[in-house]
Amino acid sequence: MDTVALAVTDGMLHFELALAYEVFDAAPAGVAGPWYGVVVCGPGPVRAGRFLLEPDHGFDRLPQADTVIVPALADVDEAPPADLVDAVRAAHEAGARVVSLCTGAFVLAAAGLLDGRRATTHWAHTQALAARYPQVEVDPDVLYVDNGSVLTSAGKAAAMDLCLHLVRLDHGSSIANAVARRLVVPPQRDGGQAQFVTTPVPAPNHHPLAQLFPWVLERLDQPLTVEDLARQVRMSSRNLGRHFKVATGTTPLQWLLTQRIRRAQELLEITDESIDTIAAATGMGTATTLRRHFNRTVGVPPDTYRRTFRSRNRSGLDEGERHHV
Repeated sequence: MDTVALAVTDGMLHFELALAYEVFDAAPAGVAGPWYGVVVCGPGPVRAGRFLLEPDHGFDRLPQADTVIVPALADVDEAPPADLVDAVRAAHEAGARVVSLCTGAFVLAAAGLLDGRRATTHWAHTQALAARYPQVEVDPDVLYVDNGSVLTSAGKAAAMDLCLHLVRLDHGSSIANAVARRLVVPPQRDGGQAQFVTTPVPAPNHHPLAQLFPWVLERLDQPLTVEDLARQVRMSSRNLGRHFKVATGTTPLQWLLTQRIRRAQELLEITDESIDTIAAATGMGTATTLRRHFNRTVGVPPDTYRRTFRSRNRSGLDEGERHHV
């Protein structure tokens, strides 16, 4: 069982703290093996917003954790507590994966873990982070940044995206989607999407692309083009591109490729279908094309991904949940 330690101190925001606890504390249906063990670590009773918390352990427990999560700090004008900074640094040196949510990035930066690395935080504080820690490559335009052993997220909803990203890394796409369904949140967004849009996004039912997204997801096996998508919503290709950039932070083709890859991940995890069949089911055409895009996007070939995640999760699925293309 992997241990997730939530590192808390006075002045932390309760939203990101509660969010991380909800994601990692309870396993969704379908997990065959062990889930995470969550511990809360702090210097003593701490106040998060209007809540008083009693940690399970002191900061000396952090170096024993597999993953350490630092939630958001309410006041970034003050230097983060030295005991928290030292403990987070020690945990990373001991081999822990260290994650910051929102302004928790200031703790990681103070610990030196972001030196020479790309990182992000809530868009309202990116300038302050860059000014205070010039050795950090601050990216204000993304939801989260994954540097392997050090990960940072923007604020609020982006913290959920990063937590789901961690579940996806550890347990696969199907389980991460199950967590999202349990929490009634959308499936994980890509880290490279924009933190915020320049114009307000209308209510989902009234957004010009509201009906397009489910229409596309039901047709991933088809060779869709930008022109096909534009025709479906009665727009020009250029106008469609503008709406996509506002709604998703990316282009129609990149979004479509991401959905194809995610569908391939799920099929690799929960079916016995061949790579050729999965390539056809996801609109990739051939196994060669699927392998090329999958390896570039996910970082491993489809066969390796299947061996890693299907053996971990498949036995936990009910027979009724197992399906074929």
